[in-house]
Amino acid sequence: MTAKEASEILKDLKNSPNMVKHALACEHAMAALFDYFEKTGKKPELTKEDWEIVGILHDADYEVTGKSLDRHTDETVKKLEQLGVRPLIIDAIRGHCDKAERKTLIAKSIYAADELTGLIVASALVQPDKKLASVSVESVLKKFRDKSFASGANRDPIKTCESELDIPLEEFASIALKAMQNHSADLEL
Repeated sequence: MTAKEASEILKDLKNSPNMVKHALACEHAMAALFDYFEKTGKKPELTKEDWEIVGILHDADYEVTGKSLDRHTDETVKKLEQLGVRPLIIDAIRGHCDKAERKTLIAKSIYAADELTGLIVASALVQPDKKLASVSVESVLKKFRDKSFASGANRDPIKTCESELDIPLEEFASIALKAMQNHSADLEL
């Protein structure tokens, strides 16, 4: 499977424009995390494109399943199994919503990055220009500590960057923010 084919699945599942942007944000964050792990010698599983695919598809069926956490990932997994997609990709997608144990870097990364990308988008939307370029790591961390800000963004998975990935929160936020800023045109932010 390619990232382009993953994007087609996202379209087939009739995702809203905001969900597509979320998928793109996670795709870019996952690619940056892959690069980070390669540079630090942690040897990420699979390929960089596989990491992007997990970012694109982790929430692909969220809207079509009526945002039901019980059914979330089921439709995506069915499609991926029919296509013969690697089990590590499927496990990472299932693991981001606690339907599979997170044993791999790819699974642990999407779990932590999913909520962080949402927090970063919310941080951009409160800027006067509503642009990612106006967001700093410091402002993301300040918003992270403010539980009333973007209260729908669960901070617990984000914090696993330290316990499961051995990346300090500030560095993790920097990796994701820079990745999203580098693709701000795609994200329309």
